[in-house]
Amino acid sequence: MVRFHRLSDHLRSRFGERVQKIPLDAGFSCPNRDGTRSREGCVFCNPQGSGSGLGDRGLSIREQWNFWRDIHVKKHRLSLFTAYLQSYSNTHGPAEKLARALDDLRGLPGLTCLAIGTRPDCLDREKLDLLAQSRDRLGLEEIFLELGLQSASDATLKHINRGHDAAAFAEAAREAADRGLTVVAHVMAGLPAPHGREGLPELLDTVAFVNDLPVRGIKFHNVYVCRNTRLARWFEQGRYVPPTQEEYLHWLGEAIMRLDPSVVIHRLNGNPASGELLAPAWAGNMRRVHNLIRDHFEREDIWQGKLNGAEDGPPDWSAKTGEQS
Repeated sequence: MVRFHRLSDHLRSRFGERVQKIPLDAGFSCPNRDGTRSREGCVFCNPQGSGSGLGDRGLSIREQWNFWRDIHVKKHRLSLFTAYLQSYSNTHGPAEKLARALDDLRGLPGLTCLAIGTRPDCLDREKLDLLAQSRDRLGLEEIFLELGLQSASDATLKHINRGHDAAAFAEAAREAADRGLTVVAHVMAGLPAPHGREGLPELLDTVAFVNDLPVRGIKFHNVYVCRNTRLARWFEQGRYVPPTQEEYLHWLGEAIMRLDPSVVIHRLNGNPASGELLAPAWAGNMRRVHNLIRDHFEREDIWQGKLNGAEDGPPDWSAKTGEQS
């Protein structure tokens, strides 16, 4: 039984084969680190950012693409790929910089979709129009606009030094969806909060917030403590305790049952980079955690939307993933 609306199924239903994501570093920064809003970053964020690190080694977008594409073609015989502008906030800065990054994608062999990670406060109508226009200009089938929400609580967002409120996310999501972009929300479970730590009630509030918006995808992350972060200092001082494995399994299951069944799930748990994890130890093995989640869903008979429109059982997502909102 397929218990949640998986990204892999969404893409396979649409293209008839596996579509592999390739991470790319286009040289963007973050307003929460370069002084535009702050220089401290979000309390949980690794100062080095996410991504493969190939951009730091001086490789161009095309060189990064060819590096990963060659591996996937030789190892898995794949032919279709999603370009993932992942590191930092990939719409931060002038629109001309975004336009140059998009132009660098032109003609990449096997390019089918684009996923672009950014923040809601790094978008305006000019940049959203540019992204929407790039779909036809680059021959893309779909653009996933990955927006960091993390929590629907403004108090929590302020506490973690996020730099924007939930209303900014809602506005960006609506503006993007109006242009045919596929909005993907990033949500974190167990964030530090003014009262100590968010738990299940706050996660369910965030899912309800997402359900009420034109969001067509979601990434769930369990909060883990990265080295060299403010959260690491709080952890070492005893001011923050990350969720236990049992807590996260329970919270995620409850959230999945309340999530709109049409929303595509892009991720179920976080994936620490090598050497960055301080705590908890259980978060360090992404594949094992993913398997535990699947076992938990089976054992507790959990499926997406069970408490939100799919009470009779999991929908046939393979027949629905080609539909566009």
